[in-house]
Amino acid sequence: MDNMTIKEIQGIIKDFESSTLMTLELEMDGFKLKLSKNKNDEISVKEDYKEQQTQQQTKTIETKHNHTMIKSPLVGTFYASSTPNGKPYIEVGQTVKKGQVVCIIEAMKIMNEITSPFNGVVKEIYVHNGDVVGFDHNLIRVGDPNEK
Repeated sequence: MDNMTIKEIQGIIKDFESSTLMTLELEMDGFKLKLSKNKNDEISVKEDYKEQQTQQQTKTIETKHNHTMIKSPLVGTFYASSTPNGKPYIEVGQTVKKGQVVCIIEAMKIMNEITSPFNGVVKEIYVHNGDVVGFDHNLIRVGDPNEK
């Protein structure tokens, strides 16, 4: 996202909201933005994180006493599932795999899927559906499957 700033993305979203367009897809340099006014479509933004993913994961992961913390990589609203009455992505006691979606953080009307950067068992979920979370906020504690 070197070529596009947050202000530019916000401008695109604002222009889209006031336009008569129903959908908009923009893709450049590994950055993909998809907007839709159809309530059945998911609004999302995804970026190719080859280099940034390793930097973000070091900020997202904190290891302590055989458990690992998944932290919020941005400020937004926490959602446990993809739809308001949908089944949560994860529950306490469930096994998660690296790359598995564990929650969504909504920021500026953009739904960001948060994935687990490692394998383990969900030991604790610190936030509830609809909670506002800050950057680096503890979301989920994942531990070793053999840990009691």
